[in-house]
Amino acid sequence: MSLALPDFPWDSLAGHAQRAREHADGIVDLSVGSPVDATPEVVRQALVAATDAHAYPTTSGTLALREAIVDWYARRRGVTGLSPDAVLPTIGSKELVALMPLLLGLGPGDTVVHPRTAYPTYAVGAAIARATAIASDHPDEWPASTRLVWLNSPGNPTGAVLAVDALRAAVARARELGAVIVNDECYVELGWRAPYDVEPVPSILDPRVIGGDATGVISVYSLSKQSNLAGYRAAFLAGDEAIVRRVLDVRKHAGLMPPAPVQAAMIAALGDERHVAEQREVYRARRTVLAAALESAGVRIDHSEAGLYLWASRDEPSLDTISSLADLGILAAPGTFYEGEHSRHVRFALTATDERIAAAAQRLAHFSKH
Repeated sequence: MSLALPDFPWDSLAGHAQRAREHADGIVDLSVGSPVDATPEVVRQALVAATDAHAYPTTSGTLALREAIVDWYARRRGVTGLSPDAVLPTIGSKELVALMPLLLGLGPGDTVVHPRTAYPTYAVGAAIARATAIASDHPDEWPASTRLVWLNSPGNPTGAVLAVDALRAAVARARELGAVIVNDECYVELGWRAPYDVEPVPSILDPRVIGGDATGVISVYSLSKQSNLAGYRAAFLAGDEAIVRRVLDVRKHAGLMPPAPVQAAMIAALGDERHVAEQREVYRARRTVLAAALESAGVRIDHSEAGLYLWASRDEPSLDTISSLADLGILAAPGTFYEGEHSRHVRFALTATDERIAAAAQRLAHFSKH
């Protein structure tokens, strides 16, 4: 019996992409959030130094890597009390999102809750496990059959941030239901709007959220965004030791092992804050240029408190906006990928060079409704 998986959404952009490429000055691709800036030298050197990787790596990660993850949570996220046994490296975060229901033993009759406007892989993970996916942002709507709750703060595509009170309420409801709750926190180093331009975006493992008890709670983080390591597939999870152990046991049998050189590179990335601060300022400058151009063109920016995207609308079906943008040589991601066929939003990624962002801003001066 085959899995009922949706079509891969990005394939539907092929026609718009082709039209955008026909622009005299080439395409400005703001559709996919794939980093374009260089991987930091300190990380590349660590990778090179670890290339004599003749032995199988450990699925659990080296002790040095797990200690680096624990230290990062304490230093950057204000999360204390983690042990090296409460963290686990993964091969990027997307595979973990897609496999988490399966790794936790979910199946028919179980419900996976994910945000209403969401990265589609949360629902795909439920489908792989043959569980039921429900889109809901309100804990009181979560049914008794809920066994896994996905939060995404800061969110993709919206850039919305869940404050401590909202995280605490979600954790309380998940515990009431006996469900595991996971926050996908991949954009936490990229806060833009007050108060997150000066204070950290809260983690689900923050003591103010869980009161020092991580039972049933997991945080997921990726180094793709903060360190331009998308090609390394470098991520990790942390939280409830019992859940981490369950996930680790299955991953060991499946051979899901981050390569040893990548583990060494992760240690370097986690220990160096300078490159993270520098990259954040690069994205801040690009965001300022693109946001100003969109607003000058009459496009409203919603949420976008943090992250690598601007979630924008000019109050028309999102695919109409995508078509008009393609005429200007700009490719973005339609909100239909994230909130269904009636979406009136478009997601603009900040992951383009300064020159391409400037080109987009110039073209948006001609962005008017037809």
